[in-house]
Amino acid sequence: MDASFTEAGDDRKVLIADDDAAGRLDVWLAARLTGALSRSRVKALIEAGHVTMDGAEVREAKRKIVPGARITVLVPEPQDARPAGQAMALSILFEDDSLIVVDKPPGLVVHPGAGTPSGTLVNALIHHCGDTLSGIGGVRRPGIVHRLDKDTSGVMVVAKNDRAHRHLADQFADHGRTGPLQRTYHAILWDCPKQRKGTINAPLGRAGDRIRRTVVHAGASDARHAVTHYETLEVYGGGKQEDALASLVECRLETGRTHQIRVHMAHIGHPLIGDAAYGGGFKTKANRLPEPAASLARSFPRQALHAHLLVFAHPLTGQRMHFTSPLPPDMSQLAKALSDL
Repeated sequence: MDASFTEAGDDRKVLIADDDAAGRLDVWLAARLTGALSRSRVKALIEAGHVTMDGAEVREAKRKIVPGARITVLVPEPQDARPAGQAMALSILFEDDSLIVVDKPPGLVVHPGAGTPSGTLVNALIHHCGDTLSGIGGVRRPGIVHRLDKDTSGVMVVAKNDRAHRHLADQFADHGRTGPLQRTYHAILWDCPKQRKGTINAPLGRAGDRIRRTVVHAGASDARHAVTHYETLEVYGGGKQEDALASLVECRLETGRTHQIRVHMAHIGHPLIGDAAYGGGFKTKANRLPEPAASLARSFPRQALHAHLLVFAHPLTGQRMHFTSPLPPDMSQLAKALSDL
């Protein structure tokens, strides 16, 4: 049976795989949509969750095609190349002609991308700052020199001109080796690390897709040097550290890899509460907690991670800039319930 192609609306393409179809999904689709979608575009649509195979969402471009499968490709409407400004509330900790420091709430995506074309921090900044944001970060990432995951809250700095962008980017690339840069996070973990203070030096690589990361051997082709220093601030329940049910830990980044703290904490056996990607298997630990801590931990909607401290040198004056943010309401409520154990 030959692959068939039908239109089901202006933005949806449906194909039926040949009985002898084989190979990668992205390659197979690109070959059959020649002239309509490039392979890179097909891959991006797959990774953004816009492709299904027999009704099940597929997010891995290398997934093997299933003979006879019904493949649906949803092609979103084209978006403007340049994000538009949107009036959104911003918690501004500092602002001058060179930069702006904000306290990002959980749930806010930093810059537009596949699946999130608007409603991001960048859209809010464009509305607030006008055309002053640095263009070095690219059309969709103006002024962005570092970022926080959507569900991570806390302090961020954004450059408002190219000179500031270059200077700040150099500081982040240097990781504080020769300057004042410091990045400290607060995380609420399951159980408690055996050592109150420690350093995790474990390279990170991809874990099967473009987003997830895992600890890999230093010799792996995609291995990236990653170092996290941690210190336990609070121990919850159990009386003794080794019997703790949860803990509040401060993590200081020596490097800044994707999902670094989340992967490193899971690597030592103490994933973050609420982290479905790296700690889903620990969710049943909530059964050991009394109420209301049990319900809060079980239903916590995000990884319990907050960018507490950011220190850097001002790109124009060289002054040491120091900003902190307290735990946001959701993490504060969880920490309070745990502290009452």
